[in-house]
Amino acid sequence: MNTIKNRLRNLTAFQILVSGYGLVVFFGAFLLSLPISATAGKHQPFLDALFVATSGISTTGLSPVDIGSYYNMFGQIVLLCIFQIGGIGYMTFIISLAYLLQMELPIIAKAVARESLSGPDYRMLGRFFLSVLTFTFLFETAGAIVLTLFWSKEFPLGRAAYLGTFHSVSAFCTAGFGIFSDSLMRYKTSSIVNITIIVVSIAGGIGFIVLYDLCIYFLKILRKQYPRRLSAHSKLVILVSLAVMSLGSAIIFFAENWPQSTNPGQRLMASAFQAVSASTTAGFNTLDIGAMMPTSLTFIMFLMFVGASPGSTGGGIKTSTLGLLFVFLWSHLKTTRTDINIFERRILPDLIYRAFSVFAWFILIIIVDMVVLSATEKASYLQILFETVSALGNTGLSMGITSNLSPIGKTVLIVTMFIGRIGPLAAGFFFIGKQKPVLYEYATETIFIG
Repeated sequence: MNTIKNRLRNLTAFQILVSGYGLVVFFGAFLLSLPISATAGKHQPFLDALFVATSGISTTGLSPVDIGSYYNMFGQIVLLCIFQIGGIGYMTFIISLAYLLQMELPIIAKAVARESLSGPDYRMLGRFFLSVLTFTFLFETAGAIVLTLFWSKEFPLGRAAYLGTFHSVSAFCTAGFGIFSDSLMRYKTSSIVNITIIVVSIAGGIGFIVLYDLCIYFLKILRKQYPRRLSAHSKLVILVSLAVMSLGSAIIFFAENWPQSTNPGQRLMASAFQAVSASTTAGFNTLDIGAMMPTSLTFIMFLMFVGASPGSTGGGIKTSTLGLLFVFLWSHLKTTRTDINIFERRILPDLIYRAFSVFAWFILIIIVDMVVLSATEKASYLQILFETVSALGNTGLSMGITSNLSPIGKTVLIVTMFIGRIGPLAAGFFFIGKQKPVLYEYATETIFIG
C-alpha cells in the first residue's frame, strides 16, 4: 500500500492529466460498446467504441459509424458527456467546485488544472476556471436556444431541443459530432444554422484565456477604469485567427467549382463556414469534403494543422504558435536577436523553442502516420493525408474513408487523436516523468546548417 502511495506522489502533473483522460476514454468506450447504447441493441466492437470515445475526448469528430443512426439517445448522451469533458477538461469541474466551496486543493491538483487548459498563475486559478464554466454555459445555452427555435419548425419541440443542445455543445467543444448523416450539408443555405455554429465555434476555439481577457477589458470600459489593454497573447491570437480564417474563406470561395444555382452570398457563407470549421477544429461541414478541389483541401489541411488557440476546446499546433514562428522567421531575416518583440513586448527564447518543438513534433507524427497508413489503407494519398491531419488536429473533417479504415489504421488514428488532445509535449513528459536538472555543460562546437 505504501509503495502505491509513493508512486502516486511521484506522478507529475502531466502523468495525472493524461491518465485522467485515459480513464474517461476507456470508461466511455465501455459504455458505448454495450447493447444499451446501440439502436440495434447489439455490442459494438470495442475497437470501434474506443475510436469513437477517443474522438470524443479529443473533440475530433471522426467516427467509423454514423452517430445519429448507430447510437440511440443513451449512446449519444454518453458521447456528448465525453466530448463535453474533453472540451473544457475534467479538472475544470473539480477546481470550480473547490473554489465555490472555498476548499484548498493540493499543489499537484492545481498544476494538473493549469496544464489542462494552459491556465493562468495559481493565484487566480479558481476564478479563471469558474469563468470557463460560465462562458461554456452561456455560449452553449445561447446556441441551443437559437438552434432549437430553428429546428422547432421542422421537428417536435422535444426533438428540436435535443438537436439544438447536442449541436451547440458539439460546436462549442469543437467536437464536430452531429446527429444528421450528412453533418450540416442539408442546411448549407440556412443563415441561422451557419451563423450560429460559426459564432459558437469561434467562441470555443478562440480560447478561454482570450475570452477572459476580453471580458475584463470590456468591463473596464463600462466602468471607465484604467489602465485597460489586451494582453499580447490575446492580440496575437485574435490577429492570427482573423488572418487564417479570412484567407481560408477567400481561397475556398475562388477555388471551388460552384453549381450555377448557388449565388455569391451562399458561396461566401459556405466558404466562411468551412474555413471557420477547419480553423477552430469544429469539424462540421456544409460542403462535400470529398468533392472539393485540391486547392481548397490543401488549405483546409493547413487550417486543421494550425487549429484553434491555447486554452480552448480545439486542437492543432495553435494560432499563437503559428504567430510566434512567423514573427521569429521574419525577425531572423532582419536582425540577429534570439528573442522577438510583439506588440511592444519581448518574447523570451524559451517560448520560441517551445513553438518550434510543437511544430516539429506535429510534422514528425504526420510522417510516421503516413508511412504506416499508406501501407495499410486502401485509399488515395491525399485522402490518407487529410485523415491524418484531421485526426492530429482534432478536427474531424474527412474525405469519407473513416468507416473503411483497417484495424491498424483505426489504432494509429486513436493514438494520433489522443496525442493531438493532450499535445505532443505532454505525451513526451508523460513517458519521461520528472525532468532532471542539468549539472554540467560540454564545450561548444559548430554544426554547419543550410
